[in-house]
Parts: sequence; structure tokens; C-alpha cells
Amino acid sequence: MASWYERRILPHIIRLGCGCEAIAEYRELIVPQAKGRVLELGFGAGANLDYYDPAAVSQVVGIEPSPELRAIAGKAPRAEGLNVDLCAGVGEHLAFDDASFDSIVCTYTLCTVDDPGRTLAEARRMLRPGGLFLFREHGAAPDQNVARWQRRLDPLWQRLFGGCHLTRHVRANIERHFVIDAHEARYQPGVPKLAGWMEWGRAIAR
Repeated sequence: MASWYERRILPHIIRLGCGCEAIAEYRELIVPQAKGRVLELGFGAGANLDYYDPAAVSQVVGIEPSPELRAIAGKAPRAEGLNVDLCAGVGEHLAFDDASFDSIVCTYTLCTVDDPGRTLAEARRMLRPGGLFLFREHGAAPDQNVARWQRRLDPLWQRLFGGCHLTRHVRANIERHFVIDAHEARYQPGVPKLAGWMEWGRAIAR
């Protein structure tokens, strides 16, 4: 059972942190590329909703295990006419048919799932050939001194931020399941390097 902190405090930390203006500009680069039937992994508080193009998207299916975050997401701003279906679930085990989505959006999710490899394998299974896997994630820094501190602080960070890991390798994990078509990475300005190494881009299901 979720603790009082996980039910009452953590959802608002996630809503504020993931919905801040510095992150919003990167969501605006990634989310509008989605088209057709879209699966969003780790829907959170619905911070991506306002960036979908309802003219290009037939449906957004959002997966989020936290009932508190799903309740917040249900009230999040969105474009008029956007068809959204919020579902309880985890990325490692989903009941959708093979090749049943045209795009998958994954933002600040691979850091918190229990098994990123299994989550990405499920994403590949559900994405049609040629479909888009759109991502924006934070993870292990390329600088050894920063990475060393990430490894030291990762256990505490996980406890404070809902299982979020600092040490996962974004590109390497995605490349095991998809062909990366576009990729950018850098430290986000104004964010401590410990949590500021960001990678984003687009991958293709082959």
C-alpha cells in the first residue's frame, strides 16, 4: 500500500517539477510529433496534454499507475476536441494488442519504471512497424565525476522522488528496441548536473 507521503505529497512534487516552464519547452519539441492513435507511458499529472495536435491525433491513451496523479491529469488543460483515455497500469505489463498504436510518447518515465528493458519491449510490441517512439528523459551523465555522485545519491533520490533513478542510460536502453532517428542531449540550464542530464528525440519501430 502506498504511504501517506506517496499519496499526499509526492503527486504534487511530480506535478510541480514535471510541469515547470523549463521542462515545458522540451515537451513542445517532442509531443506535437505524435500522430494517429497514441500511447503515453507514465502519464503523470497530464503535463503533455496541452501539446498534442487534435488534428493529427485520433486518441491519446495515457497509462499511469498512481490514482492521485490520474485524478490531477483528468483536470489538466488540453486542446479542444482531444480524445483522451486515462488507464491504470504499468509499462512492463500492458494488455493492448500488438501493433495497435501509431506513436508512443515517453517523457520522464524510464527513470521510474521498475524495469526499463521490459517497458521498452512492451512499447515495441504495441507500436506498429514504422511507428514513432518519442522520448524526453533524464539519466546517467557522461561526465565521470557527475556520474559518480549520481550513483552515490541514487538510493536516497529514489526514496524521495517515487522510485526515480539518476543512473539509467537513456540512449543505450532505447537502442536495444528501436532505431533512433533523431537524438539530442545536454545538461539542462539552471538544473544541478546531478539531475540535469537530458536526452530527447525520436526512434522508429522496425
